[in-house]
Amino acid sequence: MATKTVLITGTSAGGIGSALAFAFQKRGLRVFATARNTSKIDPALADLPNVELLSLDVTSDASIAAAVAEVKERAGGKLDFLVNNSGLGYIMPFLDLDMDEAKKLFDVNFWGVLAATKAFAPMLIEAKGAIVNISSISGVAYNPYEIIYNSSKAAITMFGDTLRMELAPMGVKVVTVMTGMVKTNWYNNVPTFILPSDSLYLPVVEHIEAGATGVDNAKNGTPVDVYAESVVKHLLGGANGRIWHGAMSTLVWSLSLLPYFVMDYVMMDRSGLKGLK
Repeated sequence: MATKTVLITGTSAGGIGSALAFAFQKRGLRVFATARNTSKIDPALADLPNVELLSLDVTSDASIAAAVAEVKERAGGKLDFLVNNSGLGYIMPFLDLDMDEAKKLFDVNFWGVLAATKAFAPMLIEAKGAIVNISSISGVAYNPYEIIYNSSKAAITMFGDTLRMELAPMGVKVVTVMTGMVKTNWYNNVPTFILPSDSLYLPVVEHIEAGATGVDNAKNGTPVDVYAESVVKHLLGGANGRIWHGAMSTLVWSLSLLPYFVMDYVMMDRSGLKGLK
C-alpha cells in the first residue's frame, strides 16, 4: 500500500502546524511541511524520515503554483490530506483597528486558504482525500476585540461546511477543526497592541491587553502536542465536518446551541464591556 501524503501550511516551530506535522509523521505518513520561510521550521522535524520541506506563501499565486508542481511530481499526482493551518491574529477594537492590518489578516486566513485549496484540489480529488481547515472557536464565540480574526474564522468555517457539500460527490472529505485554546507561540506574531490615546475603550484596556498577550492561553490552553495527537487521530479515523479540539472547545460548542443572550452575557462579562459607559 502506498504511503499516504499530507501537506501542511504554516509549520513554523512552536505552532499548531509543526505539532500536526510531528503527529502525522509519527503515524507513518509522508509529510510536506511548508512555511513561507523554511528556516523557521523546527530542525528536529526537518531531520525526521518522510518529512520534506517546501517554501509556500499562501498569499502568492506563484508560490502556490510552484508548491503544487513540486508535490505533484514527488507524490505522483495524489495528495491525501491538505491541512490549511497558516494564519494571522489581530487584537484591536473595531473602532481603533488599522484597515491595512485587517486586510492582511484576511489575505492569509481566508483568501490564502481558498487559493491553496483550489490549487491542490485536483490532487485531492485524485486521491479521494481530505481538506482540513484549522478554524477556531472564535468563529462562533464572538470574543470582543478580536473582531477581524473572529470574522475570518467564521468565514473559513462556512467555507468548509459548504465545500464539504460540493466535494462530497467527488469522494473528498472537508474537515473544519474548531480549535479552542492551545499553548503555542501564536501570540508572538500578533501585531503589537497599542490602544490609541483617544480610544473609547481605554477604561477596559487591561482586558484587551490580557487577550493580546495570550495570558489565558498560556495558563489554561491545551498543550499543542496533545491537541495535535487528538486531531490527527480523528482525521486518520475518517473524520468529516466539524470537529472540536482544545481547551474551551466543548464549552463553546455547548454555548453555541443555546439562545444568543447566553453567549452575549458571557462575552460581555469576560471582556469588561458590561461596565463600560
